[in-house]
Amino acid sequence: MNAKPHVPLPAVSVIMPVLNEERHLRGAVQAILAQEYGGEMEIVIALGPSVDRTDEIAAELVREDPRVHTVPNPTGRTPAALNAAIKASRHPIVVRVDGHGMLSPNYIATAVRLLEETGAQNVGGIMHAEGESDWEHAVAAAMTSKIGVGNAAFHTGGDAGPAETVYLGVFRRAALEQQGGYNEEFIRAQDWELNFRIREAGGLIWFSPELKVSYRPRPSVRALAKQYKDYGRWRHVVARYHEGSINLRYLAPPTAVCAIAAGVVVGAALTPWAFLIPGGYLAAIALGSLPAGRGLPLRSRLQIPVALATMHMSWGWGFLTSPKTLAKRVIASRRPAVVAAAD
Repeated sequence: MNAKPHVPLPAVSVIMPVLNEERHLRGAVQAILAQEYGGEMEIVIALGPSVDRTDEIAAELVREDPRVHTVPNPTGRTPAALNAAIKASRHPIVVRVDGHGMLSPNYIATAVRLLEETGAQNVGGIMHAEGESDWEHAVAAAMTSKIGVGNAAFHTGGDAGPAETVYLGVFRRAALEQQGGYNEEFIRAQDWELNFRIREAGGLIWFSPELKVSYRPRPSVRALAKQYKDYGRWRHVVARYHEGSINLRYLAPPTAVCAIAAGVVVGAALTPWAFLIPGGYLAAIALGSLPAGRGLPLRSRLQIPVALATMHMSWGWGFLTSPKTLAKRVIASRRPAVVAAAD
C-alpha cells in the first residue's frame, strides 16, 4: 500500500495589538514562539503609543528572533492595530493574540486542524481568566461564572459547535479580506461585529473547548468598570448597526440597572418595599459568588460580589448611555480596511 503523500502544514501569521503591555508582552510572545506547530510562522506586533517599556521590549524580541516583526499603530486603537498587522502579514492563516494573552502549547496546531475539519472561517476557544492578585482572582472567578457572563461558551466552556462569536480567533485570511478586516470605528466589540459579518456572508464561526488562551483580568475596580462600560456601550452600537444581532442575554444588565435604580428611587420616595429589588440583586450575587469562589483565598472570595456588580452595572450603564452618534459614525465607515496580504 502506498503511503499518503506528506502535506505541509499551512503557514501562520500571528497578529498582536499592543498598548502598555510591558507586564505581559514578553511572556505572550514566548508562548507563541514555543508553539508545538510544524508549519512556518511569523508574529506581527502592532505597536500603539505606549507610555511604558512596551516598545523597548518589542524591539528586543525582534532582535532575538527573525520571526518577530513590528508595525506602527499611531491611533492606539485595537481594530486599527489588527488591520495594520493583517496588512503587514503574509500567510493564509491569521491568529489573533492579545499582548496579555498566553496561548496553550498546542493552540495553533489544534486551531489549524479544526479549520480543516469543520470548514469554518474562524475558530476559537475559551478565554481562561487567570489572576495574580486577590482582586484579579476574584475577577477571573466572576468572568468564568454564568452569573457573571451568562451562557457565553468562550467564558464558561461548553461543547464544540457553531457560535455567534469566539475569543480572539484563528481566521482564514480569505475571510478577513472578503470582509475588509475589522471595522476601525468599533473601538470595542470589534470581534463580535466582524464575526457577525462573516456569519451573515454564510461563513461558520466554530467554538471548541480544545482551544484555550490564558487571560489576565483588569487589576482594579476602576479599570474593570471602564472595560465593561465600554463593552456595553459598543455592544449597543453593534445592535444599532446590525439588526437582529441582539438577544435577551445582552438585555439583562441594562434591565438590572433600570430595575435597581427604580427600586432605590421608589423606595426612598414612596415605599420601602421597593428596596427589595436592589436587596434581592445583592443577595443573588452574594449567593452566586459562593460556587464561583471555591478553592480561592478568603480575600478573593469576598471580592467576587464586588467584581460581579461592577461588571453588571458598568455593562448595563454603558449600554443604556451609548450615544446614537457612534452608530452614525460607524455606518459612514463601511469601506474595507484590509484589501490584501502584504507582498
